[in-house]
Amino acid sequence: MVSVHTSPLAQPGTGDAGGMNVYVLETARCLARRGIAVDVFTRRTSAAVPELVEVEPGLHVRHIDAGPYEGLSKEDRAKYTDNGLKSRLDRYFNAIRRGPNGEDVCMNPTAVKDPPLKLAEGPVAYGMDLDGGKDAPKSCPHPEFTGVDGTPGVDNQLFRVLGCVYGFRSFGQYEANENENRKSNGKGVTLIEVSDVDDPRNDDSVKVSFYRAIDQYVLDASGKFTPWSSYRVDTADGKPRYASTLKGRIKDGVLTTDSGDVNLPFYGNYTYMNQRIRDFRLRLEISPDAVSGKGMAAGYYDVDQLLFYVGGIGPIHSSGMANCPAIYQAAHEQADGYPDPKTAQCTALSSAFNFSVVSAFIVHPEAARSAGNDGLLQRVKSYLGSLFSSLRRENPVARDSLLAAAGR
Repeated sequence: MVSVHTSPLAQPGTGDAGGMNVYVLETARCLARRGIAVDVFTRRTSAAVPELVEVEPGLHVRHIDAGPYEGLSKEDRAKYTDNGLKSRLDRYFNAIRRGPNGEDVCMNPTAVKDPPLKLAEGPVAYGMDLDGGKDAPKSCPHPEFTGVDGTPGVDNQLFRVLGCVYGFRSFGQYEANENENRKSNGKGVTLIEVSDVDDPRNDDSVKVSFYRAIDQYVLDASGKFTPWSSYRVDTADGKPRYASTLKGRIKDGVLTTDSGDVNLPFYGNYTYMNQRIRDFRLRLEISPDAVSGKGMAAGYYDVDQLLFYVGGIGPIHSSGMANCPAIYQAAHEQADGYPDPKTAQCTALSSAFNFSVVSAFIVHPEAARSAGNDGLLQRVKSYLGSLFSSLRRENPVARDSLLAAAGR
């Protein structure tokens, strides 16, 4: 926490100290008494003020030099907070990435013993019933959530691990960086093509394919995604990258898929990786005009894959409040899918994400070569094509992606 105007230890009624001091201090006390380690940073107002004060177990006030001790207006104190406290806080949060012997704890997460991490303990979460019951052969015992719509037996252990980490929450630092990367350079855009469609509202057998795009998002003047834009499939040696296909069906305008392993490309926070989601399944409600929609996807996310990503975003851990050793330990403890046959330890975390969509076209290079532009547009003209836009980060595996469907 940061207390800008006065120290929370200052006596209310003296100087600028008042009700805000009491509020900050008592909030910090409540958090500490619930087992959450709290550091409150504030400006030092005298050379005699100690740098560190332990208020009670788990709660410390850290006084930092940031501008003159006296004579500053409240506005000037805010400026010095930006200039002085920022560099000090950056150094402090960077220090939490080092182990007792100076190790980089993101590369060596076991260097820190019993690291603290607040798990998401609420009873409700987005998600699906992935295991069909706690005794499923692909599952380990774990507490289940109730869905936001009241559905029982929802599995989302990835949310349980990351739901209280600031950077992974909705509109947190990691999501902001990832979305900006996709908008500025197009990296990590995923195409989802629905084909073999006879009726866009009801069809008991369709094909749902996943690819990587090589084009940037097309945005309008207000920064919103432009419907019916064209996106090319990325290929290598004449074959699509990250190609995965699932069987699906459409009933009353709702697209669902069977479960299966899917590879999704991902680029965020300077990390490029292939995301494998096992037992992946998708549910999408299509608008009557087939121009937009909203839905949910779910599946099992490998623990090793998560830890590779968390270790790769080290440069922005301080702003996202990610703690590598804590996430490492919690991910292994909370894993609920795919037990190792030798150790019986689960190796994957159930996960889910929400998404909304708008229409788009998919361009296949082989179609362009064989049919030319006019023929290509006829072959890929979509009744549904969509761009994953607003994602709920209560379920942190969510990613901006592109969805499109081509009629045959």
